[in-house]
Amino acid sequence: MNTLAIRKPNRLMGYDYSQNGAYFITICVKDRRELLWNVGATFGRPLCDHKHLSKYEEIYHSSVIIDKYVIMPNHVHMLIVLKNDDLENGRPKVAPTISRIIQQFKGSISKQIGSSIWQKLFHDHIIRNEQDYLEIWQYIDTNPIKWEEDCFYPKGTTNT
Repeated sequence: MNTLAIRKPNRLMGYDYSQNGAYFITICVKDRRELLWNVGATFGRPLCDHKHLSKYEEIYHSSVIIDKYVIMPNHVHMLIVLKNDDLENGRPKVAPTISRIIQQFKGSISKQIGSSIWQKLFHDHIIRNEQDYLEIWQYIDTNPIKWEEDCFYPKGTTNT
């Protein structure tokens, strides 16, 4: 008899991912293929500038802020801050969830290039305090210069 593997839940059970707060998100390219920038190029140099990435913040206007990000060869790290207000122009609004934000982010890029390059899921970390926030900020800042030590670095390859 075939039994399916029991998958560990991706999200914190019972947590409301639309509530105000900061979230560290990692989105990976399918099969960890290095499609997002050429290895050997200036490390940390994204395919697009912050102005270009910022248009994805406009999905939910002022309630979503991409506070910091880095585009690596096969993944993207983002520090997303949700600031949901109860009203927008005097009307109640639906608060975006982290899952919906990432789904629309991936979908927009997939539509622009004509196919999806993304792994199905994403990793999230709910930032719990200022120290956690500062450590993640630092990690995003230094991730490009530590690429060969990164857990997403393709082992067994050399980039010369």
